[in-house]
Amino acid sequence: MKKELSILIPVYNYDCTQLAQGLCRQMAELELAEGARLELIVAEDGSSVADTLVANAQLATLPRCHYIRRNQNVGRAAIRNFLARQSQYQWLLFLDCDMQLPGDHFLRNYLCCEGQDVVDGGFGVAENPSLQGHNLRYSYEWSELKRHSVEQRRANPYRSFRTTNFMIRRDIMLNHPFDERFLHYGYEDVLFGKELKQHQIAITHIDNAMLLTDLETNDVFVSKTEEALRTLHQFRSDLRGYSRLLTLVEGIHLGVVRGLIKLGHRLAGPLLRRNLCGRHPSLRLFKIYKLGYYLTLTKNDKRQ
Repeated sequence: MKKELSILIPVYNYDCTQLAQGLCRQMAELELAEGARLELIVAEDGSSVADTLVANAQLATLPRCHYIRRNQNVGRAAIRNFLARQSQYQWLLFLDCDMQLPGDHFLRNYLCCEGQDVVDGGFGVAENPSLQGHNLRYSYEWSELKRHSVEQRRANPYRSFRTTNFMIRRDIMLNHPFDERFLHYGYEDVLFGKELKQHQIAITHIDNAMLLTDLETNDVFVSKTEEALRTLHQFRSDLRGYSRLLTLVEGIHLGVVRGLIKLGHRLAGPLLRRNLCGRHPSLRLFKIYKLGYYLTLTKNDKRQ
């Protein structure tokens, strides 16, 4: 069993006290039972919502927890690099702040992973039937669950990598940091997976999923999706081969077809967006909207 672990959580405008408290309980049990050395570091990445700042400030009173408030938002890549530099132990566990622990043995499952360089625990969605058909994020994540299974992730270990819930050796993280050009939402984890493959650093996928429970409203999710598509377009050369949407776009060889899709999005896009932000969003229209939105970001009809 591994004996040292730094748990690192970047936070932006979210109350993560429940997650931190659950982690601290598991940390105390492992220290007592196994003699493990653990720390929890939570860093605010320029958060501005007063209520969450007040709530998260209480984390400083938790044992084994170090709370850092940073006033400037530096982005999802840079804040993770910062957290890695603040850590002191040999192994780093990165967690998203808006997730729920799956059970009492979450940390133990990671500490028992012997001889691995990078371990991806995966993520799931807490079942909530009242959201089905009404919350776009919930419907989308449930439709994608098979792709996030441990079997599917092992079949495509690098393309399946996500930063939601993963452990990495500290020296690897410091030698291969996240690309800080990624200032906006989306795809910094996809490029990180590609970098790991290029440097022949193995990723082990295990069944130790964190649970997504707090789902944003439809309009917020659509806006985040649009931001991610802009990020994808900006870094399309770096991400080629690691995005299903890019692969689809590159398969559209005829400029006239691309032009028709662009025109269709300009004409119907507002109506599609209204559906996606409404009470009964369509997953099929969501896929169409993403393709059209991405293509309108291109300046001409050449393959991009």
